[in-house]
Amino acid sequence: MTRTARLIGAPTDYGANRRGVDMGPSAIRYAGLATQLAKAGIDVEDAGDLNVPLADERAQDDSIELGDGQARFIEEVEEVSTLLADEVASALRDGATPVALGGDHSIAIGSVRGSARDADIGVVWFDAHGDFNTPSTSPSGNVHGMPLAAALGIGDFEGVEWANARGLNPENVVLVGLRDLDETEKRVIRESDVTAYTMSDIDERGITPVVEDALAVAGDDTDGVHVSLDLDWLDPKEAPGVGTPVRGGVSYREAHAALEMVATSGVLRSLELVEVNPILDQHNETAELATELAASALGKRIL
Repeated sequence: MTRTARLIGAPTDYGANRRGVDMGPSAIRYAGLATQLAKAGIDVEDAGDLNVPLADERAQDDSIELGDGQARFIEEVEEVSTLLADEVASALRDGATPVALGGDHSIAIGSVRGSARDADIGVVWFDAHGDFNTPSTSPSGNVHGMPLAAALGIGDFEGVEWANARGLNPENVVLVGLRDLDETEKRVIRESDVTAYTMSDIDERGITPVVEDALAVAGDDTDGVHVSLDLDWLDPKEAPGVGTPVRGGVSYREAHAALEMVATSGVLRSLELVEVNPILDQHNETAELATELAASALGKRIL
């Protein structure tokens, strides 16, 4: 049966210091996402972009208390998360695979919550960063470093209904390709029940066994897996147009191999592409790479 992908743009840049990531959805569409997916035999529905509040139109003093800490633009993040969760859940009810286009990684709060609304899900998090901070532990207050903690209800996010994904257990969360973590974040990840693979694990074992294990853990006794792909997971030489580049990421071929394994596993429930910043990009190549990887995740093959 032909898979249908529903594209949902979330043009936000609340969670980052560097502007421009809100243009990510437009850049990814312009790079030919619909065409790439159609070539893979996937029907495409484009739901357009969410009507999100603009950071420039909000108060200059944008840091708001949450629990014992501060979170920048948290009210705006809540608005977008609520809208996106509804759109993701609606796509799934209609039998489509939601593909959320960011925007900064704070949009994952909404996409994960929506995917987990009526199901038990796992998550595979392809990212250089852990995104396990909370307002109390974050050195910046930027919410793009908090979405996993928010979804799991960790720390200040405990009991925050709009942020927590009730169908997600930490035992089914897997981070892949970590290489830039805050000290407190390291401790919290170690003490949690999530599974974490660093770039050292990929170097030692290879991308195939690591992703194979990640998908098995995320998919264990769940109704499907949400895949979150932050383009800074790749090495900056491959993906220069990201807000927080970190040297030493995966290669072009490793990334494709990983996303091809997502497709062949048959567990993909929902997908998001985040942190594409066309202002920092070179000839839109990071957005083009995002379209290729999305097609791989949804079933495109070389032969």
